[in-house]
Amino acid sequence: MEQEAWQILIVEDDQRLAELTREYLESNGLKVAIEADGAQAAARILREQPDLVVLDLMLPGEDGLSICRKVRGSYHGPILMLTARSDDMDQVLGLEMGADDYVCKPVRPRVLLARIRALLRRSEGSSEAVVVDQRRLEYGVLVIDSAMREAWLREQSIELTSAEFDLLWLLASNAGRILSREEIFTALRGIEYDGLDRSIDVRISRIRPKIGDDPMHPRLIKTVRSKGYLFVAEAAEALAS
Repeated sequence: MEQEAWQILIVEDDQRLAELTREYLESNGLKVAIEADGAQAAARILREQPDLVVLDLMLPGEDGLSICRKVRGSYHGPILMLTARSDDMDQVLGLEMGADDYVCKPVRPRVLLARIRALLRRSEGSSEAVVVDQRRLEYGVLVIDSAMREAWLREQSIELTSAEFDLLWLLASNAGRILSREEIFTALRGIEYDGLDRSIDVRISRIRPKIGDDPMHPRLIKTVRSKGYLFVAEAAEALAS
């Protein structure tokens, strides 16, 4: 899909902010629509099926968490949640309700654009794996579906948090290529890596046993010293043996 075809729906009741955001995003090649009424947002998302939704947490009519929960089962595009508060609980709730990422307001337009592009790239998927459709990767007995946001090992569902799924999808869709912590952090969060955050390492340590990798001697998600992490497709396909 070409970038010019990407359709973005902004659900935001601050009309001035929404219009300024639309102007900036459209100047960067995106097509943008605005919905100000929370009560109408869920129906519009499901009806129009935009490529990505920018969803404000605080809305008149219905709040962003409720909208996210309501549409998540039938809308498979990325949802980027905006919150005016930096409260961790808001962010955790947003992710648990099905948001793919969050940004705290006020947000710089360039940061918002970077997050949107990262989410759109991830939703498209690009890999040498067997791509059943644009949102599904199959490596032997390991299947990862970004539309359903689920993964299976030997046809058994794998319990992953939203952040763990995003990280697994990023690594698997770049199989055979070493991703540095900087690349991973930027792709998942849209901001530069500060050199101190260890959340990527912690999540990988949690993902490995869930996908059948050996935590002590990993073969599927390998740590490449001083470089980053590498998803090895051949090791995934060998899980069946």
